[in-house]
Order: sequence, then C-alpha cells, then structure tokens
Amino acid sequence: MNLQASNVADYLSKIPEERQAAFGKLRNTILEHLPQGFEERLSYGMIGYVVPHSVYAPGYHCDPKLPLPFMSIASQKNFVAFYHMGIYASENLLNWFVAEYPKYVKTKLDMGKSCIRFKKPDLIPFELIGQLVEKMSASDWIELYEKNVKR
Repeated sequence: MNLQASNVADYLSKIPEERQAAFGKLRNTILEHLPQGFEERLSYGMIGYVVPHSVYAPGYHCDPKLPLPFMSIASQKNFVAFYHMGIYASENLLNWFVAEYPKYVKTKLDMGKSCIRFKKPDLIPFELIGQLVEKMSASDWIELYEKNVKR
C-alpha cells in the first residue's frame, strides 16, 4: 500500500482508521525524542526524518538534491513500518535494539535490514522506539554515513 500524499498532514489523513491512533503515537514518540539536526518531511512516499541540506550540504549520495535520509514511518499493506538507517549501519546499535526488544514485546521481532514491521499496531514498543531515536544524533549519523558510503 503506497499512500499518495503531497505532505505529512496529507499522508496522516490517509492512514486507515484502525491504525491512526498507533501511527499517530509512533510519530509523536519520534518527534518527542528526535535530536536536533533532523527534520520531518515527506520522503520517498513516507513520513521521513532527514538531515536537511542546511545541516549536511552534500545531501544523499544517490541523489544529492535530496536531504540525507535517516528514519521513516509508513503505513504498508499489512503492517506499520519503522525504518531506521542507524540500525542498518551500526552493528552495536542493532545488537542493542535486538537485545532490548524482548523486554518490551513478547512476540518475535519482525525485522529486515533497516525495517521493523509491526503487524499489530497495539504491540508497538513506543518507549523502546523513543530510546532508539535518541541514540543517534545528526552528527553521529553523518559520521557513520560518510564512513560507510564510498563516494
């Protein structure tokens, strides 16, 4: 399910009713814990949290006109998705998250390289997501990004 939206408010208005409360709480959790230097905007058809050009002028290596992506949230066909590039790029952060997850949710972690899938929105571990969001500053992300991306 790809929600066609022109901005964040438009995207939020198109979230299915049964997911609106949990999705809104996920977004608010991110915004409450988001370190300075990141900005919320529509990115790749999802609500994204990016490092804007005013903070990181080179932008994203795949398309330098775009800001550097970091996190996104999306309402997909069968789940709410939370994408976090930090857990993809940092083994320590990934290991921390995987170890902490069972302390908050009793079901198995459904995760790809950077995508955490929540098939049951009522089982989103908001406190843990807040902690994860706080763990990497914009400057930490830029440093990790530059270290791992070959220009």
